[in-house]
Amino acid sequence: MGRYPCLVLDHDDTVVQSMEMSYDFFLYILEQFRPGTHFSLEEYILDCHNLGFVGMCRQRFGFTDAELKNEHSQWMAYLQTHVPDSYPGIENVIRRQKEEGGLLCVVSHSSYENISRDYRVHFGFQPDAIYGADLPAHQRKPSPWPLEDIMQRYHLKPSDILVVDDMKLACTMAAPLGVEVAFAKWSGLGVEEITREMESLCAYSFDSTKALYDFLFQEKTV
Repeated sequence: MGRYPCLVLDHDDTVVQSMEMSYDFFLYILEQFRPGTHFSLEEYILDCHNLGFVGMCRQRFGFTDAELKNEHSQWMAYLQTHVPDSYPGIENVIRRQKEEGGLLCVVSHSSYENISRDYRVHFGFQPDAIYGADLPAHQRKPSPWPLEDIMQRYHLKPSDILVVDDMKLACTMAAPLGVEVAFAKWSGLGVEEITREMESLCAYSFDSTKALYDFLFQEKTV
């Protein structure tokens, strides 16, 4: 068994490289709903970090429920023909966790359908549990509910779990339960403000997927 009986992985920009793809698509949506609006990549990353995607849409741009539904429908259609690449080395972490008899869960703002597709395409198997955008709002990250459900379902203690994520909503989710969070610094989003904050909030920070692998499995080579 690795260091933690259960890994809880974020999906976008932790397991798959989706930031540029999602940003370009959001600019396309903005041109439809708020034509002429300028919104830089750094602003997009910061707002997703601080507010979450839906929070950003509502608070910065005043999206209505109908516009959010429209955006989601178009995004799901877009993803039918666009599969983000996985980060080099993350497959080693995922496979070793399963080979060691550990649990692998996903808590993300992506939909179940997209997470399941990406795992099937890149890794050939499914996580033990997926908690995605399809859940009711009060059960999605940053609610602690996904972790509470994982602990109840698999009879785990907070110390049995490590959450790996690139943004601070994971910390909001995990902190009330005493679950540790590791910063997926390898996502390389390059915003110093986020890096400083995540390194102060998280129990661990890993520059690469290999560094995470070595930490989890106490080895020097993959």
